[in-house]
Amino acid sequence: MATKVEKSDQEWRAVLSPEQFRVLRQKGTEYPGSSPLDKTYDDGVYECAGCGTPLYKSTTKFKSGCGWPAFYEGLPGAITRHPDPDGRRIEITCTACGGHLGHVFKGEGFDTPTDERHCVNGISLKFTSGE
Repeated sequence: MATKVEKSDQEWRAVLSPEQFRVLRQKGTEYPGSSPLDKTYDDGVYECAGCGTPLYKSTTKFKSGCGWPAFYEGLPGAITRHPDPDGRRIEITCTACGGHLGHVFKGEGFDTPTDERHCVNGISLKFTSGE
C-alpha cells in the first residue's frame, strides 16, 4: 500500500508547476494531445508527478486515440476510484497523495484484458524509463 503524503496547498504549490497544481490538486483537465506522454511507449513506470508513487507499468499502456495517456490497469493499491460529482464518470486519484489523475471508463470496446481505459492527464504523471 502506498505511503500517505499530506501537504498544504502552499506546500504543493512549492513543488508543482501552476498547471500541475491545477490538475492534480484542483481536479482540472489538461488539453487533449498536449502531453508528450500520450505518445510515449518506452519501457518503464509512470509515477505520480506530485508524490512519486508508482502508478502504472508501461506494459499496461495502449493507444486509445483519446488525446490523453491510456492504461488498462494501475499497480495494485496505487489508484483510488471515486464517483465523479457529475454522476456519470469514475474519478481516479493517487492513493498516496490524493492527486487527481483523470477518469476510468469501462465497456468502450478496446481490446484490453480489463475492458477499462484509465484516461490520465499526462501532467499528473512522471515517466521513469526501465522496469
